[in-house]
Amino acid sequence: VGSDVTGNEETLLNSMSEAKNLVPVSGSNRQRDLCTFCTVSLDQEEVFRTKVFDKSLSPFYGEDFYFEIPRPFQCLSFYVHAKNVLWLRKVSIRKEDLCKYSGKEHWFSLQPVDPNSEVQGKVHLEMRLNELITENGSMCQQLLVRIIECQGLPLISGQNCDSYATVSLVGPVTRSSSYSKKSHFQVEEEDIEKLEIKVDLWNSGNLGQDVFLGEIRVSVKILRNEHFHRAWYLLQPKGNGNKSKSDDLGSLRLKLTYIEDTVLPSTCYTSLCNLLLKSPDVKPISASAAHILGDICRERYEAILPMVRLLLHNNRFVPFVSAVAALELENTQEANTIFRGNTLATRCIDDMMKIVGKNYLTVTLKSVIDEICDSNKTCEIDPIKLKEGDNVEVNKENLQGYVQKVFSSITQSSSSCPPLMCDVFRSLRQLASKRFPGDPHVQYSAVSSFVFLRFFAVAVLSPHSFQLRSHHPDPEISRTLTLISKTIQTLGSWGSLSKKLSSFKETYMCDFFKSFQEEKCIEKVKKVIFEWMVPRAVVFFYREVQKRAQGKKRIGKKNFKKRWLRVTNRELSYHKHRGKEALCIIDVKNIRAVEKLDESAFNRKNMFQVVHAEKPLYVQAGNCVEASEWMEVLSQVSRCNEGRLATFHPSNYGGGAWQCCKNPSDSAPGCKPCTATMLANLQLDIDCDRETERVFSLLSSNDSKLQNMEDACASLAVYQGPQREQEEYSKFTIQEPKETFRTLKQLRNIMEELQKQHNIRSDPTAQYGSLDNPIVGKTS
Repeated sequence: VGSDVTGNEETLLNSMSEAKNLVPVSGSNRQRDLCTFCTVSLDQEEVFRTKVFDKSLSPFYGEDFYFEIPRPFQCLSFYVHAKNVLWLRKVSIRKEDLCKYSGKEHWFSLQPVDPNSEVQGKVHLEMRLNELITENGSMCQQLLVRIIECQGLPLISGQNCDSYATVSLVGPVTRSSSYSKKSHFQVEEEDIEKLEIKVDLWNSGNLGQDVFLGEIRVSVKILRNEHFHRAWYLLQPKGNGNKSKSDDLGSLRLKLTYIEDTVLPSTCYTSLCNLLLKSPDVKPISASAAHILGDICRERYEAILPMVRLLLHNNRFVPFVSAVAALELENTQEANTIFRGNTLATRCIDDMMKIVGKNYLTVTLKSVIDEICDSNKTCEIDPIKLKEGDNVEVNKENLQGYVQKVFSSITQSSSSCPPLMCDVFRSLRQLASKRFPGDPHVQYSAVSSFVFLRFFAVAVLSPHSFQLRSHHPDPEISRTLTLISKTIQTLGSWGSLSKKLSSFKETYMCDFFKSFQEEKCIEKVKKVIFEWMVPRAVVFFYREVQKRAQGKKRIGKKNFKKRWLRVTNRELSYHKHRGKEALCIIDVKNIRAVEKLDESAFNRKNMFQVVHAEKPLYVQAGNCVEASEWMEVLSQVSRCNEGRLATFHPSNYGGGAWQCCKNPSDSAPGCKPCTATMLANLQLDIDCDRETERVFSLLSSNDSKLQNMEDACASLAVYQGPQREQEEYSKFTIQEPKETFRTLKQLRNIMEELQKQHNIRSDPTAQYGSLDNPIVGKTS
């Protein structure tokens, strides 16, 4: 999404580790009464929830979450809830304080939750001090207070506030009035600097039960030099909130990484974006900008995501991930360890599947996950964890039924698999077979290690993380999903039965797995993987069009005839009559481009051309909508073909020359760039400026590593003896020092220029109290 303006974008990575010394529920000292979970809120909007922990005053949550902050906020709050009890504790951190804790682990003291301290929003206030002449002719000063507007007030029961304000003058003279009456307060001049204006905001509730929304207090002495003042003020808790002693209600251990990026206009990012998008073409791939980013950010959880989004948006993901996967395979010695590590290739594919495969998961798993969570059948098969009255055989039967439903949903889902995921699987299969030609199973294990272990099994284990459920399931359901997930990833894995069974530490899981007919499961896995990589022929369109004769015969006339055009994911064909034998068949693998044709070419509208190994096929669709649909589907089925053209001729060849560029050679390269093929709707979800700024920020924060990599390249390029410093340089992948050094210098130059743009656009003169820089708290 291009932009000509500067804006701020924020992201948050949080690790919620544990709580300690939680105070039991009031009226009970029994630990078993305290079943707790945590929620995370932006102001008062919940954005994340942990699972429930039973019977612990010091629960270990151990959950990470990463999200891009979608809107302005004032506070990031962490609430500890006691299930089924009206009991809350919280840690609340102001936005401006997040940087103090970013990147570090802290124990935060829990505080009680008081409705009068839960405030958000800001008030635009105007104060004016006027000089007036009284009735007896003397001079006096008069204070005028005006509330202009409010922003960011909370939703009450999902609805906007029905708010009103009261204004009080607090000090030697105290008098209260409704804000709407524009009351005037007369005070003695010597008392003016002792006064405060207090504004309370309320939501008008039913039956007179109004809800406090917050307050602000402003000293009148702010008008000492200027008799007019206007500013935004953040609402504050009543009386500045409760002041609880630390550690008396327990503590919460958090590690926050808060990032605020200033996104510049689109033109500023052109150079960096282009350098990243050229990465798939760099030889070796380790010398590319995208690979260097992954190399220096190996330990950063969120580092690969912006790069993956950029590559996806620009249709460059498949060639890049194929190149890095090939590099990884060069260093893989055994077929049974293929794609098992946390490498650049696996991280890229993991992120891609989360972005592209959301709807695929919903279609495949949501209904069966809902059934599991809603029916709440007991499925515990661990003898130690069985409750009194449980029947292990019944539980095993319940669990087996759920596993069969999940497994069947996955193995029958090939037609719903996104095309881009199929493209990646196809590439992995080819690379693995080439690296291990003697292993007939590696073409399947290369794919199953991603789909079953890293995609479906993870989604079953944590359905809330993939938007399959709104919240964490209850502990018993969560346990059932854990057992299903472990079984599914083993059913989808490759290897001998003994090796599969050794993956289970528990005897009861080994016995349960033996109840499945392994050979039948293997055949189903093979079948669905083959369908992912080589989809069944699916007819997309079969419509009547006007097709221009291709003039293959010397005496043939190049006129237009009605034909039935048929396209599947394998071939394009045209027929004289629907359902009859094809007059011509074009393998979609041979399609080089699908583009519009100028209306002037044949004096006809709604025309497009299919450029393939022979002469172009010129087609006139029934209307403009059909023409767009034909071009979209043909572009999609041919998007990954080898030898796709970079340019095309928008007109036809006739009269001894191309009518568009007048080139006399009928084999001359095209004169216009081909349209980039994009996966449907993918571009709508990706802001390239924001992602490129995130990459710049990551590179900047790892500047020392970039310098070390430059030094390593320089030394490796000139030093011909034994690699004495190899241990130091093994932190980086440097196959070709000179090419890597060249890319690093390009990155350096681009980063310096981007930093200059940031410095130019930073505004140190932003007025304190303005809309962009609101006053926080009381003035003094």
